[in-house]
Amino acid sequence: MSSDLHPTLDPTKMGLGRSIAVLTSGGDAQGMNAAVRATVRVGLYTGAKVYFVHEGYQGLVDGGDNIHLATWESVSMMLQLGGTVIGSARSKDFRAREGRRKAAFNLVKLGITNLCVIGGDGSLTGADAFRSEWSGLLGDLVTAGSISEAEAKQSSHLNIVGMVGSIDNDFCGTDMTIGTDSALHRIIEVVDAITTTAQSHQRTFILEVMGRHCGYLALVSALSCGADWVFIPEMPPDDGWEDHLCRRLADQRARGSRLNVIIVAEGAMSRDGQPITSDQIKELVTDRLGFDTRTTVLGHVQRGGTPSAFDRILGSRMGVEAVMALLEATPDTPACVVSLSGNQAVRLPLMECVQVTKDVTAAMAEGRFEDAIKLRGTSFENTWKTYKLLAHINPPDVKSNINVAIMNIGAPCAGMNAAVRSAVRMGIIQGHTMLAVHDGFDGLAHGQVEPITWTSVTGWTGKGGSMLGTKRSLPGKMLEEISQNIAKFNIHALVIIGGFEAFVGGLELVQAREKYEEMCIPMVVIPATVSNNVPGSDFSIGADTALNTITATCDRIKQSAAGTKRRVFIVETMGGYCGYLATMAGLAAGADAAYIYEDKFNIKDLELNVEHLVEKMKTTVKRGLILRNENSNANYTTDFIFNLYSEEGKGIFDCRKNVLGHMQQGGTPTPFDRNFGTKMGAKTVLWLTDKLKECYRHGRIFANTPDSACVLGMRKRALTFQPLTELKADTDLEHRIPKTQWWLKIRPIMKILAKYDIKLDTSEHTDMEHVINKRGDLGK
Repeated sequence: MSSDLHPTLDPTKMGLGRSIAVLTSGGDAQGMNAAVRATVRVGLYTGAKVYFVHEGYQGLVDGGDNIHLATWESVSMMLQLGGTVIGSARSKDFRAREGRRKAAFNLVKLGITNLCVIGGDGSLTGADAFRSEWSGLLGDLVTAGSISEAEAKQSSHLNIVGMVGSIDNDFCGTDMTIGTDSALHRIIEVVDAITTTAQSHQRTFILEVMGRHCGYLALVSALSCGADWVFIPEMPPDDGWEDHLCRRLADQRARGSRLNVIIVAEGAMSRDGQPITSDQIKELVTDRLGFDTRTTVLGHVQRGGTPSAFDRILGSRMGVEAVMALLEATPDTPACVVSLSGNQAVRLPLMECVQVTKDVTAAMAEGRFEDAIKLRGTSFENTWKTYKLLAHINPPDVKSNINVAIMNIGAPCAGMNAAVRSAVRMGIIQGHTMLAVHDGFDGLAHGQVEPITWTSVTGWTGKGGSMLGTKRSLPGKMLEEISQNIAKFNIHALVIIGGFEAFVGGLELVQAREKYEEMCIPMVVIPATVSNNVPGSDFSIGADTALNTITATCDRIKQSAAGTKRRVFIVETMGGYCGYLATMAGLAAGADAAYIYEDKFNIKDLELNVEHLVEKMKTTVKRGLILRNENSNANYTTDFIFNLYSEEGKGIFDCRKNVLGHMQQGGTPTPFDRNFGTKMGAKTVLWLTDKLKECYRHGRIFANTPDSACVLGMRKRALTFQPLTELKADTDLEHRIPKTQWWLKIRPIMKILAKYDIKLDTSEHTDMEHVINKRGDLGK
């Protein structure tokens, strides 16, 4: 958000005298409603008038009741709904100049000069064309006597900001488009369900997923479920793929696998541009191998259902950024799209993104498939490389004589097993012997170490909890036994997957290097905890699954409160001292407040929140949702807050409380956690392999430099390795949290969307960037 244009401007007055219209266009996507809600509420917060345009561009052309004022309450209870509440339509009329002239007339008459479009590349291209024709259209209207010179002068310039809403994730320049994550949730739910029936009957299942000419959904689903083969339009299979596919399926069966899964993107094609269909593949597998084969075409199921927590947060953050971009735009600012890169909100020139998106299609049409994958961005390219490496066993002829041990530490969380699986398989591909350590540091001290093979981790991606077993014990009191077992099992490198205990345990091993030479081996900590409190990473494996669990529960609680009216729910979340879950779930579920340790609060704040709810009960939205992190305050406990609200709200609202507890650590991992865990596990083993070569001296491994023991974490836009010892300075060891946490900057958005009168910090500048293939590692 920029401050250069308005150095002293109060954000609550930025929009005075301005009007913003919001529309959704093209195919619907889950999370569009979150974007509409945020655009409306932040627009009203800035003092602007905000209009809904119903039925997309068709509503813009037809005018009348299709364009009407939005209010704060009109976007209530929208957050958890799939699709788009304001409707979407593909408009033929808008494609003709006459239709666009009518649309311009309708906007001018209402004094609207700011348009926020949520849709795919076609919708956004249409918006840009509309903007470039604007002065010509106004000229036509003045000549025809439809509008006066004064009206034309008042609306002389149209600002456009786009948000990409499309389940296909086919828009270049953005990590994730609104709806993609929810579509992946639908696909993975189906894959998990199909897997159980396929195993019962030893069947082959072919799943066709959507995505038009983009293979993103197919590729990430294949990586997330460990599919045997994936067909994507960006990289058609080599000639003779039929033999290769049958060989691979037969080989999997020979290894004892009871099922095969093949994922096909709807735009899949062969090298000569011919479509590859699921029926064609079914015929091939049945005829050649005689396997019992079934096809499932997922179709519009992928577009339906409730938006995931990620899509709600993405839509909400984009809505805020879109309003700021509109109000800061000048006649010289090019139309832009707001998007997410890593966890950073960015603005990109709309037509640059559209151009790169068209370049991908051209590259595919011309058979330049390597270019097509590169143009899709680094995230897509990395996912493709990781999938290719992990899809099928292909160990080298020469063993490396390296033993890599893998362990889980701390509380279990969803996605740990995905990281173990990919680390084991990547190690085997590198020629290493992989060792499983059961029950954390206790297991390492007691010699619970055994080899782990390619097939022993089959099917682990979709399993929750920790298959290796995990404990919270730290190594400090067992260093003697641990060093003996590192020597006994000849362990050359260590992968530690876990939460804050994994970080502290890793530090203790590094500090013990002075006394125990056995500890002088390369080690990597992979953050995996629902709390998301590991220093060195913006995200931890498992946090996304927990967030979705909390959000789904809050949806149900809100529904119950909406039915009974005048009811406030107080919900306690996990996270230790880290307020990530409470804050993000607050944003995803539309909470009125989220109490956390990092954002200190006192009795005055609690009083303010009660008064806020008393005012809310006077509106049509007669319910409240309050989240409290379990350790947010030693004295203002969940019971205390419940009692306070109950007393102060007497006669106005009644209260209920819920402590969510350990359900937050369970469940099957979300697509994000499967994908993130898989990428982290694979990247760790490749890094360790290089590090081992560096540390090999005089026939043995000796690693005692700080950079030989790292945390692998997501930082802003990339996965990076950071020395444990360097991260210690940025750690509050007493409260088990990093001293700086990126998500604290998002908290004001939650408060504004809940109608608190606070000041939004507009000093952090979001400049217009350029699309130089800058999709980060977070592409989920």
